[in-house]
Amino acid sequence: MKRILILTFLSSLFLLSSAQMPGFGQPSQVADYKDENYAGDDLEAHRLDIYIPKNLQTKPKVVIAIYGSAWFSNNMKGMTFMSVGKPLYDAGFAVVCINHRSSGDAPFPSQIQDVKGAIRYIRAHAEEYGLDTSFVGITGFSSGGHLSSLAGVTNGLKEKTVGAVKVDLEGNVGGNLDRSSRVDAVVDWFGPVDMARMEDCSRVKDANSPEAALIGGAPAEHPELVNLVSPINYVTDETPRFLVIHGEADTVVPHCQSEYFSAVLKEHGKLESFISVPDGQHGPVTFNEQTFKAMTDFFIKESQRNAPN
Repeated sequence: MKRILILTFLSSLFLLSSAQMPGFGQPSQVADYKDENYAGDDLEAHRLDIYIPKNLQTKPKVVIAIYGSAWFSNNMKGMTFMSVGKPLYDAGFAVVCINHRSSGDAPFPSQIQDVKGAIRYIRAHAEEYGLDTSFVGITGFSSGGHLSSLAGVTNGLKEKTVGAVKVDLEGNVGGNLDRSSRVDAVVDWFGPVDMARMEDCSRVKDANSPEAALIGGAPAEHPELVNLVSPINYVTDETPRFLVIHGEADTVVPHCQSEYFSAVLKEHGKLESFISVPDGQHGPVTFNEQTFKAMTDFFIKESQRNAPN
């Protein structure tokens, strides 16, 4: 029941956000490649859609986009394009909207393994789809912001150990292990990034929280997993550049999450900007023309920074 209530709540927020978006109510863009399975199995959770801009002179560079669902959904990729994906498509990027396993399907680190498997798949099949993977950005909102951020801060890191707990961050979903799962830039939309301070900006949440479902136990009883699931603990001088966006009136993911994360990113010289949106909620108001433009401008800038000389 808790999962149904959260998904209903998130869907309502999305619809409110969409009503504020330019073009809402017009026919949805049709994916050029729909329900491609990046893992070689029959799971809905392992499907992705690819949207390729038309009339380009060159192959488009790529941005992976991930939905928010408190990690409870394994099939919301269509929502992703209708929110953060469409502005990227209009800016000339190929947008890859991916599903991933929910916390009910499998606990962490399965979700980040799916994300990395999808990235490797896109690189392995870039020629087939007509994509330029010399630049691969990633973005997502809410739990999708968490997974996007975790993908960025774990570039090149196959596993990590904290105390007696070791997690396999790379995994082998879909194979293609000769291809990189690295990303070149990240836009984090109000993602939970420090699970040790999700409750009142100071402590872990309880055993009934989405984070508990994600790690498979009460956060207070699993401090090592709380550390390992939190992107804030992985930032280094090798981390790609980030743009962080969060609404000041967000009652789902505390605004302080992005404050903490931005401070650490800035310390390592990896923060492009932290956009704090007055009156911005968990989607509504925070999603707007200015923040969408900031996202696309950032990815354009970073794709040019990464362009071969």
